[in-house]
Amino acid sequence: QVQLVESGGGLVQAGGSLRLSCAASDDTFSTYGLGWFRQAPGKEREFVATISWNGDITYYADSAKGRFTISRDNAKITGYLQMNSLKPEDTAVYYCAADSQGFGSNWSRAYDYWGQGTQVTVSS
Repeated sequence: QVQLVESGGGLVQAGGSLRLSCAASDDTFSTYGLGWFRQAPGKEREFVATISWNGDITYYADSAKGRFTISRDNAKITGYLQMNSLKPEDTAVYYCAADSQGFGSNWSRAYDYWGQGTQVTVSS
C-alpha cells in the first residue's frame, strides 16, 4: 500500500506561485496515475489535475488550465503541481491521490490512495 505525503503549501499573495510535491513511499507509484484535488472550507472536494503513470496524458480542470502544471518524476517517486498566477479562490487544502489503474482520472472514486493534504492560502 503506497503512502503519499504532500508538501509545499503555504501563504502566498495573489499572482504568486507555489509548487506542491507529492512524495510516495515506494516505487509502485511509478505505475499509478496521479491526481490533485482540492477542498475549500464549506465546499466539496474538486478535481484539479491528473497525469498518467508515464506522464503521457494530462488533464486539467477548467479552473487550472493555463495556470497549473502537473508533472511527475518516477525516478524520485514524486509528483508535482506547479501553480502560477494564484487567485484567492485557489485557497484550499490540496490533496494528491494515486490510481492503481495507471491512467489517472478526474473522478475521485477512481483513486486508491490519498495523502493528508497541504494547505494553500492565497491572500488578496
